[in-house]
Amino acid sequence: MSDGGNLPTKAGTDSVAASPHLRRVLNLRDLLIYGMIIVQVLSPVPIFGLLDERSNGNSVGSALIAMIPMLLTAISYGRLAVVFPVAGSSYSYVSRALNPHLGFLIGWAIFLDYLMNQVICAIIPALAIQRVFPAAPLPLLTFLVIVCMTGVNLFGIRVTLRANTWLLILASAAVLLFLGLAIRYLSLSNGGFSKAFALAPIYDPAVFRARDLLAGVSLAALTYIGFDGLTTLAEDAINPKRDMVRATVLIVIITGLLSALELYFLHSVLPDWRSADPNTSYLDVMLKIGGAALFSSFLVIMSLSQFAAGLSIQVGAARLLYGMGRDGVLPRSAFGYIDPRRHHPSRNIVFMGVLAFLGTVAISFDHALDLLNFGAFLAYIGVNAAAMWTFGVRPSREHKRRVVSDLLFPAGGLVGCLIFWFGLPERAKIVGGLWLLVGFGYCAYRTRGFRQSIALDL
Repeated sequence: MSDGGNLPTKAGTDSVAASPHLRRVLNLRDLLIYGMIIVQVLSPVPIFGLLDERSNGNSVGSALIAMIPMLLTAISYGRLAVVFPVAGSSYSYVSRALNPHLGFLIGWAIFLDYLMNQVICAIIPALAIQRVFPAAPLPLLTFLVIVCMTGVNLFGIRVTLRANTWLLILASAAVLLFLGLAIRYLSLSNGGFSKAFALAPIYDPAVFRARDLLAGVSLAALTYIGFDGLTTLAEDAINPKRDMVRATVLIVIITGLLSALELYFLHSVLPDWRSADPNTSYLDVMLKIGGAALFSSFLVIMSLSQFAAGLSIQVGAARLLYGMGRDGVLPRSAFGYIDPRRHHPSRNIVFMGVLAFLGTVAISFDHALDLLNFGAFLAYIGVNAAAMWTFGVRPSREHKRRVVSDLLFPAGGLVGCLIFWFGLPERAKIVGGLWLLVGFGYCAYRTRGFRQSIALDL
């Protein structure tokens, strides 16, 4: 194992500095916009019914509890991005702090998460379009959505960021509209503005049980999934040593508080979650507070929000592959290529688009949802372990060990994510396990039975 407290080796640093390379153009505001797009300001809305069902009406509390290990994990990500300010995120951190073979398996796992995330972000807009044009075949619609995503990203990250900025503004306006109409509806229904706010969505002694609350936590964690994609932009950030920690932590805090607020009003408008289909109960809420117009508007807004998230996920996945290709883990000529004009891994962007389309054809929507968290939680476990090793077990000579921040924080994030992983459906564990087995076999073959380093430049 390498000394996790040290900066990347000279070979790794030289490879980062080689030309062509990623261009440092993103400031803290840009990173926050990117992070909020990939996590999505509307992330708890589509899972509201399922979360209320799983937690027996304790969705708000489940989301807030899930924030704790996610926040600790975000701190680990941000701190490691300071020590290893290179593309690759969880793959790079675990490879450099712990072991290249383990890092590859973590990268292999998180790639499954990125792929499923983009599949989902393509299917949801396609389904919305199909509601308007029922005769249109779903594969054709997902193909068109992915072509649009890939085309925007091929113009460069600044173009992606500008598109995402406008889509984030639209999604944020939708949140404000929903909150305003929900408060208006509750005020009229309950006899006054003050009656629009109640304690029951947060704590109702009639239905509160700690077991139910915890049952919803694994699903509630889905609202935070994606913040890790922010650290794949370490080589696009102007000042990664300063901004990565701030951005990752702020994204999780904003997501947690915003999710709790949205779930509070969704539950307040529809307290009897048994009265609606849990898969689409958020649309029943929109019908109640805004009628058919809001119902239709949210179909469009949710589609645009998913499209924006798909843009950002494709960017993150392409940079993950670039980090692995540059290190020689994957074929360098294909995955380590940077477009000399636009300074992005264009071949990886196209490759992700092709894989995502094939995924929409071969994998059902519900199966993709099940698989999404499998890779994410494994990566979070690995990153927290890497942070413990880097700062708490084998710190550099310049770093003064602090028990709370260097050991207890990452340990708490690791345990929390491990609990979330064990709470996943069995089907996700089986299919995800097979995916890991393929990656393990590739790693064993490439390294002649783990006798050689798979990451050639580490």
